[in-house]
This record gives sequence, C-alpha cells and structure tokens, in this order.
Amino acid sequence: MAHMTNPLATVDQLYRRTSFSALPSDLQDTIFFATQCLTQAAGVLLRVPQSVTAQANVVLARYWLVDSPLAHEFSDVSAAALFLVAKLGAHPCPPRDVCNVYAYLLSPSSLLFQAASPSPTPSPPKPDPSTYYLTETAYASFHTRILSLEARILYALGFDTHVALPHPLVVTYLQTLDFLGQPRAEVARRAVAHLNAALLSPQLLYLTHQPHAIAVAAVYNVARDAKAKMPECAWWEVFDVDREELGFLVVAMRSLEGWARRQREEGEPLGRGGMITRGFVEGEMRKRGLNFGNGGPEGEVDEETALMQSLDQKADQMEE
Repeated sequence: MAHMTNPLATVDQLYRRTSFSALPSDLQDTIFFATQCLTQAAGVLLRVPQSVTAQANVVLARYWLVDSPLAHEFSDVSAAALFLVAKLGAHPCPPRDVCNVYAYLLSPSSLLFQAASPSPTPSPPKPDPSTYYLTETAYASFHTRILSLEARILYALGFDTHVALPHPLVVTYLQTLDFLGQPRAEVARRAVAHLNAALLSPQLLYLTHQPHAIAVAAVYNVARDAKAKMPECAWWEVFDVDREELGFLVVAMRSLEGWARRQREEGEPLGRGGMITRGFVEGEMRKRGLNFGNGGPEGEVDEETALMQSLDQKADQMEE
C-alpha cells in the first residue's frame, strides 16, 4: 500500500510555514497559486502527461515547506521541479525546451494570466517573438539555476520524490458507484478537473490529505455538479474517509475558484497580469513595513534568524 500513500506534512512544518515565514499569509497564498498555475501551463506546452505536471506541483509544495519561497525566484523553482520530475520518469524534457517554454510564459506575449484578468482585451495582440527570444547567455544562466535548484530540492526532500496521485483512484471509485446512468466520460473529465484544481489550492490539500480522501471529495463534487443520485448511506466510509475530512475537502475544492476571482477583482497581485516575481513581493513587503530579510516587521527577528546571527557573531569574535 505504500505506493498509494504520500508522506504528509507535519504539524510543525505547517506551523512554521504560517508563523515563522517572512511572508504574510495572503502573499504566501498568492505566490503558491500563481507558481502552481505556471507549472501547469509549462507542462501543457512541454507536452508531458498531466501526471508528471501534478507530481511536479506536489514536489514544489513539499519543497516550500522546507525552504522559504523567498530564497529563489518563483519561476525558477517551478522550472526545476518540473524538470526534475520529468527526468525521473518516462518523459524527460530537454533543458533547452524547458528554458524556452518558461521564457515564453514569463514574457509579455504570454496570455497565461492576462486571459484570466478581470478586464481581458477582446483582441489580444499578436505574440512578439523578440520578447521571449532566449540568447545563449540567458539560456546558460537559466540552465545553471535550474540544475542548482534541482540539487537543493532533492536535498531538502531527502531524495524522496515519491508522489501518489488520486487520479487513478477517482476513476476506480466512479466505476464502483456507476453514477446511475450519467455519461462516464463526462463524469470522469469533471472529476479530474476537480483534482487538478486542488493542486492549486493554497490550503495544500495534497500535503495534508491522502490521495484516496482527495479522490472521494472529487467524486462528491462531481455528483453535486451533475445532480446525480447517490446512495443514501455514508458511502464515503467504504473508501475509508470520515464525514469531517470529506466535508473539509469538498469545501476547500469548491472555494478555490471564488478565492481566485476575488483576488483579481480586488486588484491583488493575481490581477496584475504576468507572473508574480520576487521583486514585486519585496516591494509589497516594504509597503507594509516588513523587512524582506528577517521574516518579520522592522526590528523583529524570528528565532532561527536570531540563532544564526548569534553564531555568526561568535565566529567573527573567534576570528578576531
């Protein structure tokens, strides 16, 4: 059964992410959502199976539990995670293809985030190849960063890149329930769409719940969308999921679309167009009076940073 389960995030990891990170929670959520969307788009352009892209999404989320998102450019981490997962499977991607795809997605010619803007242009301009042309120097620099980050991700995760996905399970569950005459292909498509959307959730559903629970929640959402008549008994218990866990997952999956829409309508970073960058986050944190380097307001230092500063001071004293 080990190949059907995932190592879940610990309480300490989740607490550290929310309490000791240098980023406010709203910026953390925005960065996570935008970066996961970028990874999904890159997987489509690289023509790798969705299973590869989904595993890269999960690996990236696990890495950010260990290392701060502010340590590297967000797009570089996305590219490194996708490159790493593809390399370990049956669909490796040439480094140049990865670099070219990300150069396009990060260019003004990309419509990835502009299409989701609250006021999209009726006739978007034609792509300008000069905006995403990658010189040999730029390619070499990007390639070097990806290889460096690949090693950091592997080290941070203890070289454990195993990811079990709920996608195969949801098809089995749908076949078991039969959905009382509903078109199987359409139902399966909707279920997979719910699973893919859950990858983007800032609530880290794939890090806090096992694949079978996420699959059951997707089945429940599909049944609700299709107004299918489900068994009157607690059918989810057959798949080893309790009511409380199912309720949380169902609400989390269905709330994602509304959260993203509010972000764009309220002028949050998701509505800016283009990929959010570390430079933008630095500026946003300065506007809020936060220090980009120490993880809190000006003058405040978290416990880890204080310990490292103390060790540095002692090392300097010993050298003197």
